[in-house]
Amino acid sequence: MCPNCRAFITDRDKICPYCNEKVGPRYAERAQVAAVIGGFIPHARFNTMLLLLINAGLYVATVLFCAKLGVSSGFGEIDGRVLYAFGAKIGLQYMDGQWWRLVTAGFLHGSILHILMNSWVLFDLGAETEAIYGASRMWVIYFVSSVGGFLASAWWNPGISIGASAGLCGLVGAMIALGVRHRNPMGAAIRGMYIRWAVYILIFGVMVNGIDNAAHMGGLAVGFGLGYVAGTPRAAGGAEGLWQAASWCCVILTVFSFLKMWLWFSHLPNIMSL
Repeated sequence: MCPNCRAFITDRDKICPYCNEKVGPRYAERAQVAAVIGGFIPHARFNTMLLLLINAGLYVATVLFCAKLGVSSGFGEIDGRVLYAFGAKIGLQYMDGQWWRLVTAGFLHGSILHILMNSWVLFDLGAETEAIYGASRMWVIYFVSSVGGFLASAWWNPGISIGASAGLCGLVGAMIALGVRHRNPMGAAIRGMYIRWAVYILIFGVMVNGIDNAAHMGGLAVGFGLGYVAGTPRAAGGAEGLWQAASWCCVILTVFSFLKMWLWFSHLPNIMSL
């Protein structure tokens, strides 16, 4: 993508054929896999790797807590009471002011298969979205889509729901929006590929019991809207600063939500009575 006019170009172009500006080296060529958090997370996909680590850490915490309570089941499945205690989404009529569940639910998973599938998708889709939209926009799209998806789920589905898939659907929606904004063959290819992703996700949700379709559709719609509005990063400017500020607000709200969850959790008299 040309850094000046944002048109899609090939990796062999030295001068943009659309605006005739010189194109510098690709980001992947000039970015070094720098040391971030001890050198384990490359800058090129920082948000993606951080999300994978947070999700994995919380899954391990729920597995250990299940073991402590003696409610562990086969294939790494997490007991519903433990998921509820750690911040799973429930219906709006049952939340009783626990709005933070709309945030925390997106970082929890119910089984080893659940987290492996979502991690596999996030590793590829998150990195692609982050490379195109930039870290700030990607995080805002993922966070707001996850909250929006679980808000839709809380409205239509009163049961417990968790998982990164609402945020992932938001990233799919953002990639569809990218293809809609760019009316050229490359945009059409991107649009077609991610529309197929969305269709597969929705078909899978209809065919398999226990899939939260409301969260998927809510996340997809929010992600599309944000992706269409966000566009791709420009050079320095006020808009970029606003997206960076918004991303930090999302980070702070995530931390605050888990703090609220912990304070609520620490006052539970007996988790087994839930």
